[in-house]
Amino acid sequence: MKYCARCGSEYRDDIEQCSDCPGNPRLVEAGEMSRRGLPLPHELDQRVFARAGTTDNPLMVEVFTGMLEERDIPVLVRAGRSGVVDKLTTGNLLPWWEILVPEEMRERAALLIERERAEEAATTDEAVRAAEEEERETERSAPPPSAF
Repeated sequence: MKYCARCGSEYRDDIEQCSDCPGNPRLVEAGEMSRRGLPLPHELDQRVFARAGTTDNPLMVEVFTGMLEERDIPVLVRAGRSGVVDKLTTGNLLPWWEILVPEEMRERAALLIERERAEEAATTDEAVRAAEEEERETERSAPPPSAF
């Protein structure tokens, strides 16, 4: 087999030039691809990525991605923007992000994402309670309004 060193396409031995690339570069043997440090098509990453979670918060995308990468889980993030069809079918106009991981790591990643969501919700609830308590304290310590 012969290969295009530019795009990696594979051709029969009787073909001399790549028909996929502009300028039709000459094809090379597998040994030449190896010498140039170029992968052959069968050496490319063949993993299948699956959805481990979604979010509509761009900051949480960063949190989830960092958390998964710290645990050596490869992550791809695909931004999905709502369009005319989404508006017609769901009324959804907000952006969202899909968090993809290798299929064999999906369950573990989904569990980690849900734990992170729960921790974030607990932190938010704590902050709300603290703010409400501070507001009550302020109201209690404030002098009564004077009557004119």
